[in-house]
Amino acid sequence: MSERLIVIGGVAAGMSAAAKARRMNKDMDIVVYEKSGYVSYGSCGFPYFIKGEIPRIEDLIVRTPEQFAKQGIEAHVHHEVLFIDTVVKSVRVRNLETGEEFTDQWDKLILTTGGVAAKPPIPGLDLDGIFTLRTPEDALAVRSWLEEVKPQRGVIVGAGYIGLEMAEALAAHGIQVTVVEMLPQVMPNMDPDMAQLVQEELERQGVDLQLEHPVEAFEGQGRVAHVVAGGTTFPADIVIFSVGVKPNVKLAQEAGIALGPTGAVAVDDHQRTNVPNVWAAGDVAEALHLVTGKPAYIPLGTTANKQGRVAGTNAAGGDAVFAGIVGTAVAKVFDLQVARTGLSERQARDEGFDVASVRITASSRAHYMPGHRPIHVKLIFERGSHRLLGAQMVGEEGVSKRIDVLAAALHAGWTTYDVAKLDLSYAPPFAPVWDPILIAANVANK
Repeated sequence: MSERLIVIGGVAAGMSAAAKARRMNKDMDIVVYEKSGYVSYGSCGFPYFIKGEIPRIEDLIVRTPEQFAKQGIEAHVHHEVLFIDTVVKSVRVRNLETGEEFTDQWDKLILTTGGVAAKPPIPGLDLDGIFTLRTPEDALAVRSWLEEVKPQRGVIVGAGYIGLEMAEALAAHGIQVTVVEMLPQVMPNMDPDMAQLVQEELERQGVDLQLEHPVEAFEGQGRVAHVVAGGTTFPADIVIFSVGVKPNVKLAQEAGIALGPTGAVAVDDHQRTNVPNVWAAGDVAEALHLVTGKPAYIPLGTTANKQGRVAGTNAAGGDAVFAGIVGTAVAKVFDLQVARTGLSERQARDEGFDVASVRITASSRAHYMPGHRPIHVKLIFERGSHRLLGAQMVGEEGVSKRIDVLAAALHAGWTTYDVAKLDLSYAPPFAPVWDPILIAANVANK
């Protein structure tokens, strides 16, 4: 009799796991239960769908349940798993369209329940016109609100990646945007000196930025009309609530699956949990941070896909290892590309490193080439050993792939001396003869 694999959650990690398991084991029964109405979608594209750059939500769907069925994978949307029994190896499932509940048995289980938008107990958070952004249904709801209500004033709560991408999306619809953030800077995982460059771009684009303004309440009669933050009332016809993501661990906790120090599911390098024949991957799980050597919770689509692939391999009888992460990320904020990898100065100090840093400004192309733009590069390293600990970049072009060079250096455990020796490509339309990465490394080495 064939083994039965159940995957709970059908987005990046879940469908990567299911697809890989099918390639590894042609005989295994593979079933996926997904609570939303879609599987295998690119959630990072939601702000650009809302902005209007991507015309249809279907353009963000990688594969449909019908396509997975042809591969021998049953993918059930609008099906919520209510409970996992790890003793008798079963799950309790509710069909959200019919209300029917049933039990399904498994031999192997992969938990990819993802993350949920953080929602503190703020009065009025349930008013119409206040949106989080996690699923295609969320993105469709925002776009429908823009088309039907035609809001004139929008408030973004939270100045992280999604919040600032959504500031650009709303501004593209002619909405006057206010961003309220409880911290004294935008992009909390950047250092203040680099975040200041992003702040200046937001202000240049006409965004009303209100730092150190924690939200106290949302007001309105059924529909949001005002946001009260930091003692000030801001008018709002639409609110994007984006204050972070938490791992969706309710099922795991109830099933006795152990959580790690970050609050996400604890896994080893094979994505195994503490329960035999149960793996976890994606935004519900921790990952090993290669700079600190400790578990970290940095929910990103890149990590989810890789962890899902490892979990699927191992659930199907293979032997794959997930090596870890360095927290590499990039975002577009109006005309800026903003990227980071590794640790910030604050994070490095909190980890006990003796921290040094350098920040340089160089040209994205040869100085005589039309269209060259400044790139700001910051390297964080350990004083004495010069081991690279992290990097941040802000610029109008050439940022996204340069940060990957430094991410590779972090994976290799390099020093700034190693970085300075790199043989990087040069041609006037693409880079100066001394690439900004090499300039920053040479300054660090002085």
